[in-house]
Amino acid sequence: MSATDYAIDVTGVTKRFGAKTVVNAIDLQVRRGEIYGFLGPNGSGKTTFIRMLCGLLTPDAGSGTCLGYDLRAQQADIKRHVGYMTQRFSYYEDLSIRENLDFIARIYAVPDRAAAVQQSLERLGLQNRSHQLAGQLSGGWKQRLALAACLIHSPQLLLLDEPTAGVDPKARREFWDEIHRLAADGLTVLITTHYMDEAERCHRLAYLAYGNLLTRGTLDEVLTTAKLTTWTVTGPGLRALADLLRGRPGVEQVVAFGNTLHVSGRDVAQLDATIATVRSAQHDWRKIRAGLEDVFISLMDEAKDNFS
Repeated sequence: MSATDYAIDVTGVTKRFGAKTVVNAIDLQVRRGEIYGFLGPNGSGKTTFIRMLCGLLTPDAGSGTCLGYDLRAQQADIKRHVGYMTQRFSYYEDLSIRENLDFIARIYAVPDRAAAVQQSLERLGLQNRSHQLAGQLSGGWKQRLALAACLIHSPQLLLLDEPTAGVDPKARREFWDEIHRLAADGLTVLITTHYMDEAERCHRLAYLAYGNLLTRGTLDEVLTTAKLTTWTVTGPGLRALADLLRGRPGVEQVVAFGNTLHVSGRDVAQLDATIATVRSAQHDWRKIRAGLEDVFISLMDEAKDNFS
């Protein structure tokens, strides 16, 4: 695959604030037209990395391109071709939806601004609310406005930083349907999320913890690479069973999922031996394929905190 096939192609990208390394030598390649999920706990460096990609921060080390533009030398060009949706709603709450979109279109000097605003309103289903003040919108409608604003200048790359935080499941689903429509039309999307169901809707994933990239690939590749064995347990007294299992040889995590426990570890022999000592007829034990949440909790437990 040639360099022109990548919307993002960076190597060794690093950012420090004082003595703290927030992003540590990240290599990342994102194909054009791909939805790439960027996951990790709060404070892992995801937002800092995104801000370097869109030209708001300059890396302390590393090199690469975003949409073919040099990450260090062509930041102004990158900004003109990227749509960035921040974690917090960042538009004018005392302006209407239409006025907000018109303002953003002015900033980007969008040709035929009125037509572009109207098209954006219609695409995101905002036309009937176009005169409503942004400050009066619910979380889901604010999300639509923010996405419309990101798209008003026809970017080639969308950088979305936890865009569905705080919105209801219906709004989340509609948002993701739109993201997949955009990707099908050739737009590249890098999105951070804490929701595992959203991560599973991405073409590829990367997991960042404390500034370090721990794993990346398709969903199947991430699950396979983790080499995590998981058992599900159902039956009475699961809380007491969980307390009994935690800290035992081979048991890396014991997590409640409704009326079921997930018991996981990488050392299969040790894990199975420990389980054998507590198994009884009152519980149903079944070995399953580890899920994405099981894998990410395991990665998080292994990661070294960079707070100092």
